Amino acid sequence: MDEAKKRLSMRNPWHLLATGFGSGLSPIVPGTMGSLAAIPFWLLMAKMPIWSCWVIIVVGFWIGCLICQRTSDDMKVHDHGSIVWDEFIGMWITLMAIPALNFEWVMTGFFIFRIYDMWKPWPIRIFDRKVGGGFGIMIDDIIAAIFAYITIWLLVIYDVMPFSAN
Repeated sequence: MDEAKKRLSMRNPWHLLATGFGSGLSPIVPGTMGSLAAIPFWLLMAKMPIWSCWVIIVVGFWIGCLICQRTSDDMKVHDHGSIVWDEFIGMWITLMAIPALNFEWVMTGFFIFRIYDMWKPWPIRIFDRKVGGGFGIMIDDIIAAIFAYITIWLLVIYDVMPFSAN
C-alpha cells in the first residue's frame, strides 16, 4: 500500500465517502471501481422524482468539493487515485440521461463516462491540470459527465441502441 493510502481511515466519514465507500482502494483501476460502485446508489435514486435526484447530485457535488479536499489534504496528495467521489457524481449525472432503466443503457452510460473520464478530451484535460483543491478534483469528472450525458442524448435522438442485438 502506498504512503498516501496509509493516511486513510475508513472510520473517518470524509475518507469513507471520498473513497466511494472503499471502492477507490482497489489496487487496479480505482476510478473504474468507483464508477461501478456508484451504480447501485443511482439505481436507488432512479426510483425518486427527477428533481430530487438532481438535488442529490448538486448537494453531492458541493459536499464532494469539501470531502475530496479534506481527504486529499489528509493524504498529502492532490487527487489521489483512491479518491473517487467525483466518479460517483459523474456517474449519477451520466445515468440521468439514459432513456430506460435497463442493463444495456446503464452499461452504455458507464462505458461512455469512463471513456471521457480517462481520455480527458479538451476542455476536460485543462480543468484536470489547472484547477486545484476539492473543486478541481470534482470539476473534470463533472465535465466528463456532461459530455457523456450529451453523447447519450444524441444516441437517443438518433435511435442508436448500443449493445442491441437488432
